[in-house]
Amino acid sequence: MTEIVDVHVQVESRTDGRIATVTVDHQAKLNILNLARAERLRDVFLDLAKDDELRIVVLEGAGDRAFIGGADVEEMVTLEPASARVFISTLHEIMQAIRDLPVPVIAKIEGYCLGAGLEIAASCDLRISTVSSRFGMPEVRVGLPSVIEAAILPGIVGWGRARELIYTGEMWDAYRAQQAGLLERVVPVSAIDESIDMWISSILANGPRAIRAQKCLIAKWEQLSLDDAITVGIDMFEKAFEDSEPRNHMRKFLDRARE
Repeated sequence: MTEIVDVHVQVESRTDGRIATVTVDHQAKLNILNLARAERLRDVFLDLAKDDELRIVVLEGAGDRAFIGGADVEEMVTLEPASARVFISTLHEIMQAIRDLPVPVIAKIEGYCLGAGLEIAASCDLRISTVSSRFGMPEVRVGLPSVIEAAILPGIVGWGRARELIYTGEMWDAYRAQQAGLLERVVPVSAIDESIDMWISSILANGPRAIRAQKCLIAKWEQLSLDDAITVGIDMFEKAFEDSEPRNHMRKFLDRARE
C-alpha cells in the first residue's frame, strides 16, 4: 500500500501579493521526512519559485508536537551506499530550493525541530518558535555524521556552539536556541500567529522587487569576499533604478514626511 504524501500548500491572495503556507503533515511520526515526503516538499518549493506574485512563504509542521522531527530512521536503516546518496541528496535539494526561493521563507516552529528539520529551519530566512520547542542534531546517536546544510550552522550559531550541538546530539530549549542566534523570536503558543503576521505585514509594506533583490544579495554575501559583496551590491543598486518601484516608494515616503 502506497503511503499518502502529506505536504499541503495553501495560498492566500492579498492586495500586495500572495502568501503561501506549506505544511508538512505526518503528525503520527513527528512530521518526519521519508524519501517520498522529501521529494514532495522539494517540488512544492520549486513550484512556488515560479510564482511571480508570491511575496512570502510560511513553512510549518502540522500539530504542536513537531516542526519536522528529522529524517525517517526506519527508511534510512534499509539504505545502501547508492540509495543513501539519493536520500541525502533529496533532503539537500529541499534546503537548496528554500534558499533559492526568491522570497523570504519563515519557519514557524512548534515542538521538536531535529536533524534534517533543524537544517531546513536553518535554511529559512526567519525563524520563530514557541517556548516549549526543542532543537537538536541527533545524527551521531544513530551512527551518522550531520551533513548537508549542517554546514551552515557555524555561520548562524558559531563554530563552538555548532560543534556542541552536533557532537553531543543533545537538545537545546528555545531560549538557548535564541541565545545562540538560531531563532529570531521565541513566543508563547498563543502569540506565534500574530507575531508571524507582524513580520508578513512589515515585509508586504516594502517593495516586492526590493525584497527579492535583497534575498538574492544576501545569498551572494554568504559566498563572496567583502570587496566582491560590496561590488555586487553596487551593481544591484544601479539595476534597481531600471524599474519604477524605487521612485514610487521614495515619493510615498517624501509625501508622508511632508504631511
